[in-house]
Amino acid sequence: QVLLAESGGGLVQAGDSLRLSCAASGRTFGYNAMGWFRQTPGEEREFVAAISWSGGRTSYADSVEGRFTISRDNAKNMVYLQMNSLKPGDTAVYYCAAAPQVGDWYRGTGYSYWGQGTQVTVSS
Repeated sequence: QVLLAESGGGLVQAGDSLRLSCAASGRTFGYNAMGWFRQTPGEEREFVAAISWSGGRTSYADSVEGRFTISRDNAKNMVYLQMNSLKPGDTAVYYCAAAPQVGDWYRGTGYSYWGQGTQVTVSS
């Protein structure tokens, strides 16, 4: 089992940067792919980014490609999402998630462990 807790959300202005952190616990953390997702009220949860267990492979949604960077530190059981050039459209609750590294994890599927989420609000 993997327990996840996000932090780092807040209110920023368009063009600003923000880094989200996800603290993970569980003996299998280092063997899971990790992902970030986001959700706005009334909308389905949206895939944002994913990273392999080794950190050697990453993938991003088209909407954040070139602006967001996912990374992980397995020694510290941490996953990060660096968000640059933020836009009002990035406003959402951001969730950290873990998945076995099989199938289409890099497309945002197969994630079974979730954090409680952290709010990111980008003002114009």
